Amino acid sequence: MKQLLRWQRTLILCMLSFTVLAPLFFVSNRFKTVNSIGRNKFGDDLSSIQKYRTDAITLKTIEQEWSDGLKEPKLVVYEDKDLGSSVSDNTLERNSDFTKSVNVRDTANVLDMNVSGTNHEREQDNQKIQTITVPTNPREKLQEKSNQTTVLQKRDAQSQSRRVTDLKVKQIRDQLIRAKAYLYFAPPGSNSNLVRELRVRLKELDRAVGEATKDSDLSRSALKKMRSMEVSLSKGSRVFPDCSAMATKLRAMAYSAEEQVQIERNQAAYHLQLAARTTPKGLHCLSMRLTAEYLALQPEERQLSNQQKFYDPNFYHYAVFSDNILGCAVVVTSTVSSAMDPEKIVFHVVTDALNYPALSMWFLLNPPGNATVQIQSIENFEGLLTKHDSMLSRHKSKDPRYTSALNHLRFYLPDVFPLLNKIVLFDHDVVVQRDLSELWSINMKGKVNGAVETCRESEPSFRRMDMLVNFSDPLVAKRFDVKACTWAFGMNIFDLLEWRKHNLTAIFQRYLQLGYKRPLWKAGSLPLGWVTFYKKTIALDKRWHVLGLGYESGVGRGEIERAAVIHYDGVRKPWLDIGIKKYKSYWSKYVNYRHPYLQECNIDD
Repeated sequence: MKQLLRWQRTLILCMLSFTVLAPLFFVSNRFKTVNSIGRNKFGDDLSSIQKYRTDAITLKTIEQEWSDGLKEPKLVVYEDKDLGSSVSDNTLERNSDFTKSVNVRDTANVLDMNVSGTNHEREQDNQKIQTITVPTNPREKLQEKSNQTTVLQKRDAQSQSRRVTDLKVKQIRDQLIRAKAYLYFAPPGSNSNLVRELRVRLKELDRAVGEATKDSDLSRSALKKMRSMEVSLSKGSRVFPDCSAMATKLRAMAYSAEEQVQIERNQAAYHLQLAARTTPKGLHCLSMRLTAEYLALQPEERQLSNQQKFYDPNFYHYAVFSDNILGCAVVVTSTVSSAMDPEKIVFHVVTDALNYPALSMWFLLNPPGNATVQIQSIENFEGLLTKHDSMLSRHKSKDPRYTSALNHLRFYLPDVFPLLNKIVLFDHDVVVQRDLSELWSINMKGKVNGAVETCRESEPSFRRMDMLVNFSDPLVAKRFDVKACTWAFGMNIFDLLEWRKHNLTAIFQRYLQLGYKRPLWKAGSLPLGWVTFYKKTIALDKRWHVLGLGYESGVGRGEIERAAVIHYDGVRKPWLDIGIKKYKSYWSKYVNYRHPYLQECNIDD
């Protein structure tokens, strides 16, 4: 009996042991299987993560791998009309948010690239990013689509940032204006906390923005001061809530600013005119130096050569009336150097008595090669200008365009050169770039004056008759057509035979006298030329004479280089410091700045 009980007890213990250990055994085996499968899957996952990470670092695929599902980022498409000069507030907010998201992705990219290792590995990663691969499964297709979308977003963001690069600068400028307006609203002598705060913010922000024109020029401190200014302006808007008063004050400020600008412009124009009419110190020095040398010569040493050519009509005769030594020198030098037959050229330089010795000495020291130069003083034509001088003395203007006898002597050409049949008249501010012998073979068709027209509205030299001629006067309106084509002085060929035939000098004197009695035309000899040679002028090809180099006319380089004669009309003459640099080289190349007299007088390019 005892033996049976022992076996029963043993059987019960074995069964209990089995019920306890068997589950443990089966669970441990299951765990082994699960762990084996998990390790394999985990390794695959790691390799896939590494694969995506090296294939597209900038796309944050590790986060996408562990997300519940892949979602395409929202594609934002911007149209050109949204990026114009007037951008709505909503559009600006979208652009700001979008730029911020791009900056976050860019920061993540930098961090990922720092983790990737050496510079060589980074280059390899960048090359992989730029390489387009064909996806082999749906996940890669979706990934590729996400890549393309992100690239489009970055391009849009870059384009957007380029187009509004001055947005912050404009906002700061607006803040400065608003702050000044609030200060104007404050009572005189006010020293409240808001006024002090606005003054401080105004100085700080004005100093911070400086001369910045783009957002990239702004420092971080400028942006901080911008935010501080916005806080101060919001306080001001609560203190001064009257929008109509603000608008009135801003209009007053704008009007005051416009008046100030106009004053500055008038002063600049006055100073420009003053500089143009003042003889530079170097030119005065040169004139005095040459005059002293000329007066030291014996009478027989003062004679120029080839005097037999002076009045021979078989040569090419050119004339220039001027008191400017360098101007006349450039006209003569450029004409002779551009001529195919310089020995046929005769130049007649007419000047006043004061500058006659200096001009004579210059051409004695610098003869123009095979060409001939004659220097004459205006005193030689006292008989011609007696009546003219009496009219000028009654006219009390100090404007040299009115009072200069040299400027009006061009209307006495047949009397100044009684033995000549044709002559080309130059202003002293021209440069000759091409041979002019063809001018002498132009058929004048019975006209007196050959000139380039200035009545084309598309050209910088455009002039209308009524710009300088008073067509409100009945005499002018009856005799002249307001639509008649205008022309330019500066390079003109005159048929002196036809001039004498029509007695145009007497017509000029009549118009000059009428102009002194009543306002028929503006100052200068150009309107007098228009009325004197009215219907007596033939148009030359515009390539003979290009104007506009004495002011910002926008004449192109190609047009200048094709021209036979270029003209520095306007006040910014090439021998002055105010001359336009881009045009000055065409003139200065004919000046020998190494000449000892020019160096002594500090005349340089």
